[in-house]
Amino acid sequence: MLPDLKFSIAPMLDWTDRHQRFFMRLISQRAHLYSEMITTGALIYNDPERYLPFNEEEHSVALQLGGNHPEELARCARLAQDYAYDEVNLNVGCPSDRVKNGRFGACLMASPKIVAEGVAAMKAEVDIPVTVKHRIGIDEQDSWDELCEFVETVAAVSCDAFIVHARKAWLSGLSPKQNREVPPLKYDVVHRLKKTYPQLIFVLNGGITNLLQTQEQLAFVDGVMMGREAYHNPYSLVEYDAVLFNDQHKIPSRFEILESLYPYIEKQLSLGNRLHDITRHILGLFLGQPNAKIWRRYLSENAPKKDADLSVLIKATELLK
Repeated sequence: MLPDLKFSIAPMLDWTDRHQRFFMRLISQRAHLYSEMITTGALIYNDPERYLPFNEEEHSVALQLGGNHPEELARCARLAQDYAYDEVNLNVGCPSDRVKNGRFGACLMASPKIVAEGVAAMKAEVDIPVTVKHRIGIDEQDSWDELCEFVETVAAVSCDAFIVHARKAWLSGLSPKQNREVPPLKYDVVHRLKKTYPQLIFVLNGGITNLLQTQEQLAFVDGVMMGREAYHNPYSLVEYDAVLFNDQHKIPSRFEILESLYPYIEKQLSLGNRLHDITRHILGLFLGQPNAKIWRRYLSENAPKKDADLSVLIKATELLK
């Protein structure tokens, strides 16, 4: 069964990991979460235990894969199912040079048949949903007809949902950061996709920064995905469960969220993880609050130290009061 994709938090390379997802789950119990993109080669030629374990509290959570070989994608989708992920997602949107050189990510939009073959292979191997995250076009291949050809080709093999970053990507001349900012957002293109193919599931991604925008977009599409705003200003999501999902659990304060994280931190430190591995993801929790800059500076300077333990976070939090 497809997870509820009404609201999800985007996979973000170098930022998303299981510590970040656990923290986000303390803020929203209903947001659908994604792993960072993991290449098929990383899983096939290394120990999957290095990449795939996650905390039970993270559900619902998807594994995002980068790759282009159907057999390898199928093998990795099986791993996703074996590790109890709720969805496997194929990245057809990342424009980085490393991804482009590997012939996967956004460049695959030029080869919809290859994407369809990969999705079909994964669908044949697993029972969990298989989805695709893609752009509205690449380089000069950004016409409406080319986008429709891509969607129709991949939909024909029963892709469960399309997560659409509402910008095209330039594979040469722009950095990944510029590709998130320079090409204009075209929400109307994603709206048109949903209107043209009402039987398909479309999630809109790109530029969403608040609850009002999310609600506005849900009038046109099946779901909304938020990325960097959720990372930099995580507490802004604290009302999403109640408003979007009618989930009326008690809304925790920032300090309650932080205290809920303490047992997790102690457990992770006992397993050999560093304090900084976790606290680097929480620096936006007190954004806009008194003494937040002092709190962030103290954590940034002291959490990376070799012997840093929970007392560092407790001391930093005292600076907020």
